[in-house]
Amino acid sequence: MDEKQYAIPEYVTARDLKRVRKFLKMTQKEFASFVGVSKPTIERWEASEDKINGPIVLLLNMIENNLNYIDKLSIPKKELPIRMFYMCKQRICTLIDVNIVKQEVRIKNYTNNLMLRAFGINENPTYNDYVEFLKSRCFPETRDKLKLVLEDLGLPFYDPFLIIQKTEGRMAEDDFWLKVEE
Repeated sequence: MDEKQYAIPEYVTARDLKRVRKFLKMTQKEFASFVGVSKPTIERWEASEDKINGPIVLLLNMIENNLNYIDKLSIPKKELPIRMFYMCKQRICTLIDVNIVKQEVRIKNYTNNLMLRAFGINENPTYNDYVEFLKSRCFPETRDKLKLVLEDLGLPFYDPFLIIQKTEGRMAEDDFWLKVEE
């Protein structure tokens, strides 16, 4: 059986790296973070006259052929008071921005897999959808010995948002959780 071959360059050059980084309007530090290496690595690569090989070759090729994918991965500027990241293990699935006072919710999905999204197929959740989502990531309000559980969490009353701040919305045998920023 013949081994598969791929139309990927064998190497990239310092010039290739700089061209892509500058096209993306990223500093060396930003680009290093984006491709998962240190800033000194980017500095060394960009100053090198050697052929650069390894995973960066495939990554640069993918970036150049899918420039709109970079926008899909970007995290928008925070405009609402509360920001949450709905995570599956260490992967961001959905960004959720919320203004509780105005009952406004904005999301951005980072996966096409509906099963991994915070609101599934719903691309424009209402504030009520958001509240129901929070409740789904908490123990029920009807839980036996609720007052003891709340006391253990240091909470005076049942509030799904406060519970999620304390527990990250983690549930037994579940890879999903919420990272909250305020």
